[in-house]
Amino acid sequence: MSRNGQPPNPPGAVDQVPAAIVVRAYRLAPGSRFGTHRHDTHQVVWARNGVLTVSTEGGEWILPPTRALWIPAGTAHQTAALASTAMRSLNLTQGPGLPSWSAPQPLAVGPLVADLIDHLAQSALEAGRRARAQAVLIDNLEPVAARSIDVPMPTDPRALDVARALLADPADPRTLTQWGRQVGSSARTLARSFGTDTGLTFARWRTAVRLRAALAHLAQGDPVTRVAGRVGYATPSAFVAAFVRETGLTPGSYFHGGPPTL
Repeated sequence: MSRNGQPPNPPGAVDQVPAAIVVRAYRLAPGSRFGTHRHDTHQVVWARNGVLTVSTEGGEWILPPTRALWIPAGTAHQTAALASTAMRSLNLTQGPGLPSWSAPQPLAVGPLVADLIDHLAQSALEAGRRARAQAVLIDNLEPVAARSIDVPMPTDPRALDVARALLADPADPRTLTQWGRQVGSSARTLARSFGTDTGLTFARWRTAVRLRAALAHLAQGDPVTRVAGRVGYATPSAFVAAFVRETGLTPGSYFHGGPPTL
């Protein structure tokens, strides 16, 4: 771990020269992970290609190339690759002109922002050109309405067994009564454990599990019709309705822009 909390660079990481925005490039294999760490500077995490997940105490974000995540200085987080991914990490020195977001904020990444990040990744970029590109990039950091989908875990051992089984297979259709027979508990006890430990009803908790699993498939370009069945919905329309209810966006607009539907 470096002085500012940056995890050690994996093989293939490329450090760029110090500047107001420092860009680091990583080539990550599927399943690669940076454990919990924090930075003294603000950070923007982006997948040039592939898919990243970033987890904080406030939630988990799934990031295809159309999305980046602003991580405020001092925020503990983990970053992982769901697929082979070219990751870009932008560390932004605190100062005038930077956004004032105090919590992680998803950002839109269109062609202009992508090109500016690639431009700033050039180590030999002349100082004046670098300064101008940094100013344009900062001016084009646009927040998007994409809420994270949180899945708090129960602490009761029997409810935890159910939760882990559903994380492994979100499409499992068993009811609490059926789960109770498997783990040696009543449906009422399991329901109470989920409500007390997670703050969610079992049905709402399972919906969150299914939608978070769906985000990983959607981010990799899988069609809604296929994703709906993979995460346990009988029809695409039922999946879309649940997705809109929980996120305020349709599956298509979640990663590709568009106003909230609520």
